[in-house]
Amino acid sequence: MSSNLHPMLNVAIKAARAAGAIINRAALDVESVRISQKQINDFVTEVDHASEKIIIETLLTAYPGHGILAEESGSEYGAKDSEFVWIIDPLDGTTNFIHGFPVYCVSIALAVRGKVEQAVIFDPSRNDLFTATKGRGAYLNERRIRVSKRTQLKDCLISTGFPFRPGDNFKSYLNMMADVMQRTAGLRRPGAAALDLAYVAAGFTDGFFETGLSIWDVAAGSLLVTEAGGLVGNFTGEADFLEQRECLAGNPRIYGQLVPILGKYSKFASAGDKAAVRQAAAEEAGSADVANEPAEVTDAVDEGQGGATAQDNNAKSQDAPF
Repeated sequence: MSSNLHPMLNVAIKAARAAGAIINRAALDVESVRISQKQINDFVTEVDHASEKIIIETLLTAYPGHGILAEESGSEYGAKDSEFVWIIDPLDGTTNFIHGFPVYCVSIALAVRGKVEQAVIFDPSRNDLFTATKGRGAYLNERRIRVSKRTQLKDCLISTGFPFRPGDNFKSYLNMMADVMQRTAGLRRPGAAALDLAYVAAGFTDGFFETGLSIWDVAAGSLLVTEAGGLVGNFTGEADFLEQRECLAGNPRIYGQLVPILGKYSKFASAGDKAAVRQAAAEEAGSADVANEPAEVTDAVDEGQGGATAQDNNAKSQDAPF
């Protein structure tokens, strides 16, 4: 543990490394790990539970008055009304882990009055430790990291996550992916959102986007990105995104170029943008019936009857659960 780090960050590092040791031991014989399914394509293992348990024990031993928000146990542990809440994903990339595909990590963030102030992402298979304290920069293995300097989307490597749950809008996602793919040097789907955000912070990729993410997937990574000089928000570029289940991150120039491409797919897009997306999808499907629908919506927007802005929607969005 480093003496010049914030004491709360040191405790989070200790917790992440303890969890990483459990994960690495289990990875030696992944075939024997017990797996259960939370829902279709959403797996949890005994390793997730053991990892989460040791993280919570480590954090609450040091800070018994703090709150906990963890992927597997929710807010079952810790104080219920604390201004300090630890947001934990004990094993991000469980599906990769089950298959022995070595892209997964531990993610721990500390939110103080709803704002993330400490972040640790630990990749146990590479022994890579990403850390950030608000206002003090982002680090990989104690070396300062910065987002990439690329300025043109055509030169960029962008990471994403595919939708995988029943009810996810696959068609919309494929259109989004096509819009990004043809403008970039490459699109990657590593399979662990927290690590994707850490890689944007380190400049390994130039941007990242994904829908359907929970707060424990993005809390730590979002601080890493901003402390490394990047931007993070929802698809329309609003910074208040933690609870909104859509995340866009990148170096500032690339983030600015991705917002107009992805913004129209946002659930916070204007009604006109949503109508245009549906119109394009309808034309692609060659369905005259569906093609008539967006015209009505567009008329409503023209007459000033729709088109709530992202800001309006943000005002209505849930408060963070801290």
